Amino acid sequence: MQYMQFYFRKVRQWIDVESFEKMLKTLGKVLFSTGLENPKFIPQASKGEDYEVRTYLQTNWVSTTVTGMEQEAALSTGFNRLFKYIQGNNEKKVKVEMTTPVTCLINPGEGPACESSFTVSFYVPEEHQADPPKPSASEIFVEDRKEFTVFVRTYGGFANTQNTHEELLKLVESLKRDGMAFKEAPYYRVGYDSPFKLVNRRNEVWLIKQEDGKE
Repeated sequence: MQYMQFYFRKVRQWIDVESFEKMLKTLGKVLFSTGLENPKFIPQASKGEDYEVRTYLQTNWVSTTVTGMEQEAALSTGFNRLFKYIQGNNEKKVKVEMTTPVTCLINPGEGPACESSFTVSFYVPEEHQADPPKPSASEIFVEDRKEFTVFVRTYGGFANTQNTHEELLKLVESLKRDGMAFKEAPYYRVGYDSPFKLVNRRNEVWLIKQEDGKE
């Protein structure tokens, strides 16, 4: 019970009261179901057993970019903006089903005292893929995410800045070991679960494959 109270307080800090109440209803099925829509991908052969290789097809996502020094604060801000969008804060005033995963493209600043860029994204469900509702808020945009291939490392628990960085370094080490060509930045932090799910959590870090002849 103490754990649940802790995580409720944590999420309550992310968003305003009205959005928090709506979030509790929306995330109800996340607690008890794994049936949320997710983007399709094609698995590729991997040289290592400690990571996957996936090619994601071209799809639309709804995204927002936050700049700052703190990863957790940026994720909270981005999530709050997008949650309002799927609750009807769009030009069509329609509710959009929650999907999984939530991705965050992180473009680190040039130095420890520099701001980083965090682009938080929700996958647009199939119902709206062909014509996503236009955002009402100027800081939200529909992202036409082209087909791309990523190297994926999966880890459990509650993701945070520290363990995400640690898992990213492990993925980098594995890819260098296997002689794989990849971009070290930007990279993705990816989450699949409600903050209320306490066990069997799934998080990932993605590194983008360096295609031949491309920077």
